[in-house]
Amino acid sequence: MADKSGASKRRSPDTNPSPVAEQLPVVGSSGTPDKAESSPGTPGKARSSPAAPGKARAKVARKAGGSRPPANPTDALPITPQAARPDRSQLAARKMLRRLVQGEAPPTQAMNLVERLAGSPFANPTVQVGGPDVGARRTLDFALSLAETMFRYGAGALEVETSIIAVTAAFGLDNIEVDITNQSVVLNYSAKDQTPTTVLRVVRSWTNNYAGLTRVHQLVTDIADGGVDRSEAIRRLEEITHRPKPFPRWMVTAAFGVFAAAIVAFIGGGPLGSLISFASCIGVDLLSRQLGRWRVPEFFATATSAALVTFIAMLMWWLEAPISPALVVVGGILLLLPTGRLVSATQDAINGFPVTAAGRFLSAFLVFAGLVSGIAVALVFGKLIGVPELDVTSSEGSLYPLPVVAVLVFVAIAMICVAEQTDLSLIIPTSLIGTAGFLLYSLVVNLGVGYRLAPAVAAVLIGMLARVVALRMGAPQLVVAVPAVMFLYPGLTIFRSMYDLTIETDVTGAGAIGLFNALTIILAIAGGVVLGDNLARPFTKKLSSNERRRNRRR
Repeated sequence: MADKSGASKRRSPDTNPSPVAEQLPVVGSSGTPDKAESSPGTPGKARSSPAAPGKARAKVARKAGGSRPPANPTDALPITPQAARPDRSQLAARKMLRRLVQGEAPPTQAMNLVERLAGSPFANPTVQVGGPDVGARRTLDFALSLAETMFRYGAGALEVETSIIAVTAAFGLDNIEVDITNQSVVLNYSAKDQTPTTVLRVVRSWTNNYAGLTRVHQLVTDIADGGVDRSEAIRRLEEITHRPKPFPRWMVTAAFGVFAAAIVAFIGGGPLGSLISFASCIGVDLLSRQLGRWRVPEFFATATSAALVTFIAMLMWWLEAPISPALVVVGGILLLLPTGRLVSATQDAINGFPVTAAGRFLSAFLVFAGLVSGIAVALVFGKLIGVPELDVTSSEGSLYPLPVVAVLVFVAIAMICVAEQTDLSLIIPTSLIGTAGFLLYSLVVNLGVGYRLAPAVAAVLIGMLARVVALRMGAPQLVVAVPAVMFLYPGLTIFRSMYDLTIETDVTGAGAIGLFNALTIILAIAGGVVLGDNLARPFTKKLSSNERRRNRRR
């Protein structure tokens, strides 16, 4: 009797070794209607035993085999729907396949706006306000004023966006959206259960003030570090915008002339050519200042300045002065090129701001068109009044040894820093970076690298060094990189190409090809600066955090 009762208990669903049987109904045969329903499980030996469930079921089946009723179609069903052990190998294969074809996060998941600060000097800002900010509108107005100031001083779209995000996050605004175009900034603040607020600011004027841009960068760093509250930040920004530029206007005009003289000597001109270029570029700067007072559009102002510097060189050639007119014009051409705008536009295009990049490229190309138009007008006018044919092919390189040429590059870059109103502490580091780029340029040229690739290689090095020095000095990378690459731009190629297109009509094809090559080199230099900045980012991640840590200790 004990054996029979034991066998009966083992056949009962209450002692089914599978734990799933406690919740799922048991499918029974027609010969055992009293076992068709499962009852709540009671603790038994089979359930408490750690033995394998498969062996227990096989043992029950062997003991009950002689007393089972005749076969029925339902007898083929399992005792429980999950009685069979799943195939682990298939599950592993499915999991591996799911990992290969599906990402870890949903593809449409919203991105946290603060993640845009990764890789910037303002990563992980210190939040000063907890919970909703009752003065959100004041924070939005301050962020707009900050963005307007940075745009006016020549900052790129990515730098403006990261500064806005860092400031608003530090002042407690989490639900912020930023939209930046070529000359406008839109901020939308939509806190939970509150009416959204949208503010807009349009930037309609620009000025050269790299020192002011550096101070704004330092202000944003202090805000992200948590050391400046909103009232203090508003006061400091107003002080920056009303602070005079570091160099007076007469010094900027003299710097233009010294830069042109140094560049002419750098590319192969003699002392007389440098002197004429010095005087002509001072006249160009004075003319540009007067045209600015008259509100003349930039296109016509650039064309007039380019025509003036070209006509002065042609006039000296007509008077049989021992100069190369093409070399004399180069200094003025480099001053008129929209160097900073091209670098910023390339940076915006690569960093994901296509609208801003398109607007800046269009503006830069209009300035370039005004430059070549002024050269063409001066050449045609000179031919009409009888100026002899110019010699635009003679260029044997610099007349001075390499150490002297390096000094000339250093002086030229320092003068551009003065013209761009760079902070005084950044002039020598920027000039040293440009000199290092010149040495690399000379090396790759001697190795046989083409004239298109050599400037781009030097620009990559300048971009990398500019990021390191800028982070060390608490300044944006653009402030250091733009003056340091000025000597690389192909001013001589631009003038020769325009001469072939305008005067030498039999070699029009060569002039068009030369102008295209000049544009290619200009874009390659701008792209090289941006590439160098991105290549240096993995090696400069700790520089901004170390600087902020030093600020905390002060």
